[in-house]
Amino acid sequence: RQEKSGALVQNVVPVRGLEASQSNAGSVPLEFHIENAFHPYRPDFVGLNCLRQAVGQKAGTLVSSIRRALPVIEESDRRVLHQARFVTAPPPSFRSGGSTEAHPVLDGSPDDPNIRVDFNATSALDDEAKQALERLRVIMMDLSTAVELSPGELVFVDNRVVLHGRAPFTPRYDGRDRWLQRVFVHLDNRRTRVHRTDNGAVMG
Repeated sequence: RQEKSGALVQNVVPVRGLEASQSNAGSVPLEFHIENAFHPYRPDFVGLNCLRQAVGQKAGTLVSSIRRALPVIEESDRRVLHQARFVTAPPPSFRSGGSTEAHPVLDGSPDDPNIRVDFNATSALDDEAKQALERLRVIMMDLSTAVELSPGELVFVDNRVVLHGRAPFTPRYDGRDRWLQRVFVHLDNRRTRVHRTDNGAVMG
């Protein structure tokens, strides 16, 4: 409910005065992240529907998969990233609570792990973990791909294994700026049933 007042379809547009923010209202490069990395009930998929692209600019969504990155990550770093040596802070829109309890960045099967990180909000709890996290960040950036959506195109990102970010663009605030719509998809709604009033679609 704290994310855009619980809207099921969320407008992603630049907001004057928030250009430098690490949020969907900004227009500077957005650090790679999974959606709601701090939250225990993160979406399994994130859908992005393009209504309007920035005029004359390539304001692409950037994606990077841990499946592509895993063979490049040193085994010693993998071990560190699989340990609960990291915390993630919530975004400003979520005003309740501080950072998460310590958690791993990679979890599940060592051969095909899930990834849980927001390079703007996730911090390491010790120097070794900090260095492993920074090396992961560089690898994910190096292996990233731009997805440049045209109006009417929709992409779904697997929020369990794929990070996404944003290439920079210059907003004009003239009614022709980049405009995406975002939706969250959960595969198992029973996990969140207790947090949804009257079995509705919005978590309180």
